[in-house]
Amino acid sequence: MAARRYLDVFETYDRFLEGESVSETKWDQEIIPHNAAMMKERYELDFGKNIIPEDQDLVDRLFVAGVDMLLTTGFYNIDTGTVLKITEDEIYEGLKMAPKKITLGEGKDAVDCVSRRGNAPYKPIIEGGPTGAPISEDIYTSLIEAYAQEPVVDAIVSGVLNTEKGHPSVKNTPWEIRATMAELGYFHNALYQAGRPGLAV
Repeated sequence: MAARRYLDVFETYDRFLEGESVSETKWDQEIIPHNAAMMKERYELDFGKNIIPEDQDLVDRLFVAGVDMLLTTGFYNIDTGTVLKITEDEIYEGLKMAPKKITLGEGKDAVDCVSRRGNAPYKPIIEGGPTGAPISEDIYTSLIEAYAQEPVVDAIVSGVLNTEKGHPSVKNTPWEIRATMAELGYFHNALYQAGRPGLAV
């Protein structure tokens, strides 16, 4: 099947609804490890002591293995408990349609995130922050401010308030909503205090 366009969110959702039902445990503990091991063997992937591969042949095999892994495995949707399978044409059409550059942040704090190849002459985007870790409300602002003060940091990935006004921010409760609103306020206050109000979040 030749893809005339990349998959949009609507078609993706519909195809998830029609996808094969799989438990999250089976996905995490059986399907992913099995298929990853299969790809490692099939494409003779061995990094040795190098965390970042420098051998171009290995780099090429890694890419092909990644495409094969996606074709074989698909995407898992935790909410629907189903798997979306896509075609090779859809993968390459999606890659072709992906933006080559996006701007993160605004004003003097904006940075361009550009697709890079090996040994690119420009630095990658640096994201700092607690990245989804639970953070106490008494240190939230000062923690985010500390990351924002680092000149090397181009964007911040937020942490999660574990309480709001002493109440646990339990999922699917009004306290989760209130904690999220508080996070936004603390976050933006921290960026202003650091002198970088336009920093990407």
